[in-house]
Amino acid sequence: MDNYTTIQNKILTTDRLQETLNRWHFFNKKIVFTNGCFDLLHLGHVDYLSKAKDQGDVLIVGVNTDQSVRLLDKGSSRPITDEHARAVLVASLQFVDAVVLFDEETPYELIKTVQPDVLVKGKDYKEEDIVGYDIVKARGGKITTIDLVPGYSTTRIEEKIKNS
Repeated sequence: MDNYTTIQNKILTTDRLQETLNRWHFFNKKIVFTNGCFDLLHLGHVDYLSKAKDQGDVLIVGVNTDQSVRLLDKGSSRPITDEHARAVLVASLQFVDAVVLFDEETPYELIKTVQPDVLVKGKDYKEEDIVGYDIVKARGGKITTIDLVPGYSTTRIEEKIKNS
């Protein structure tokens, strides 16, 4: 199997996600979940996702679909990169075990499916404001916030490109 096929195999449908979760649960893997748009993958994303993986055995990343990004009102130019490309880029990171696209404004339903042991977001979120907080806390899971790399954001990169 070539590298690109291996990467593509990490992008899961809901059905394949459930099969994979069953296998990981069978082997008592500590499941970590985080999510984001990951438009214009950058150093801040890589650092964040690497630290998220450090919280457990497997890292599942929910990636907003193009429709979902538009619901977030990030501006008329977003997403810059289409959902498939964003999913492939995130899946290409060696410490990401699975990527799942979601259409909703938040990953709440996806978090209900995943039932992660650890839910991770950036330190710019208050723990109790993190989508899925209630699901993870109710089952005795952990909420972790991670410091963001200063100066790195898709919005900042987009502004820099427009101003150059």
